[in-house]
Amino acid sequence: MGRRPKVKFKIYEQVTIESAGAEGNAVARVDGKVMFVKYGAPGDVVDLQVIQKKKNYMEGRIIKFHEQSPMRIQPTCSHFGVCGGCKWQHLPYSEQLKIKQQQVIDAMQRIGKLKDFEVLPILGSTQEYGYRNKLDLSFSNRAWTLLPPQEGEERPKALGFHVPGRFDRVLDVNACYLMPDLVNRLHRSVKAYCEANGLSFFDPVTQEGLMRNLLVRCNRDGGWMVLLSFKERDETAIQGLMSHVKAEFPEIVSLLFVVNSKRNDTLQDLEVECFSGEAFLTERLGNLTYKIRPQSFFQTNTLQAEILYQITKDFAGLTGKELVYDLYTGTGSIALFVADGAKEVVGIEYVEEAIADAKENMQMNGISHCKFYAGDMKDILTGDFILEHGRPDVVITDPPRDGMHPSVVARLLEAEPLKIVYVSCNPATQARDAALLAEKYDLVKIQPVDMFPHTHHVENVGLWKLR
Repeated sequence: MGRRPKVKFKIYEQVTIESAGAEGNAVARVDGKVMFVKYGAPGDVVDLQVIQKKKNYMEGRIIKFHEQSPMRIQPTCSHFGVCGGCKWQHLPYSEQLKIKQQQVIDAMQRIGKLKDFEVLPILGSTQEYGYRNKLDLSFSNRAWTLLPPQEGEERPKALGFHVPGRFDRVLDVNACYLMPDLVNRLHRSVKAYCEANGLSFFDPVTQEGLMRNLLVRCNRDGGWMVLLSFKERDETAIQGLMSHVKAEFPEIVSLLFVVNSKRNDTLQDLEVECFSGEAFLTERLGNLTYKIRPQSFFQTNTLQAEILYQITKDFAGLTGKELVYDLYTGTGSIALFVADGAKEVVGIEYVEEAIADAKENMQMNGISHCKFYAGDMKDILTGDFILEHGRPDVVITDPPRDGMHPSVVARLLEAEPLKIVYVSCNPATQARDAALLAEKYDLVKIQPVDMFPHTHHVENVGLWKLR
């Protein structure tokens, strides 16, 4: 049976990009349909080739510019358009903030069907670059490139990022500007050492090769954590590379490694070994100190996290008399941040290791009036649980991108806390949940906060009050 001929999709000429849309796409309209376009800017006049057709919309790519938007700027990163991490580097940061604010408003109005609420101006990041405190890089024995190598030319090795949507393709990067520059010097040094000493790079298809991952964290005081992941326990290779990293980078206060022979890169079920320094990093938010392990979840923009948590605390309006439930508490970072204003805080989180970190952070900060519980939210937050611990006066919820499970929303409607402070990393699912909360609650105000410049992601804090 012969191969099916490749379908050549239609090209639309001299189309004007109208606006910015969801997931970092730009929006155009052709033949009465919306077309989502990557890396477009409002005001571009371009030729578009359809790459995917759906019932109600299309996806396209720019194949020719007739006019470039006056809004466009030169991206800082040479990997822009290929890496996929920073979809808006071609737009001024001031324009990015306007787009993000409008996306939050649109979600609340169109999905949540809400109208009468206060919108506070979005709070942009104090740093446009170098704001991240964590980065994960992957090794690959075959770097992915836009153009295939010439005949007889060996494909180079990679230490970089997975191409969006492809586990088997890793783009080799020269630098990433989202974290302080030490991460770039470190990753180039590690790659050069591995190549010079014949350490094999991982093949994500065959699952062979020694070097798997490089995880880097830093804190606001200039301390660094580095974790190297090896496919197998090669003592000579491990000792050599770890000694090289320790000697070259005195800023590292936590130098760790792990042997991972699994088919995935998760760390939760692996034993992380400390080569030198501490097995953790500490970070400050407000007057609190948090212990961060390589497996721990912690907001990746420290300075903005402090602002986000302060807004959450201000919205809660605590007087010292309230029982607060903190749903999806993670390592207890928000629960502990607001604890000095509450009578008691009850935190619930699915990941047991995170709850262990929360309890340790509580003890480290001398806090005694927080309780933490591990388990699936919809199974823990039951009527019996609320009877045992008391009806909350205030609920703070910071769910994952999928938002809250419908049963959790139903339980909140039954419990009737006076206030709900909802911290969201996905305005669309927050707005969906807001529509359910509208049965008993009014949305008073929202405060968008940008944690991730040059990406389409935006956080939003909302305050709901019981009618």
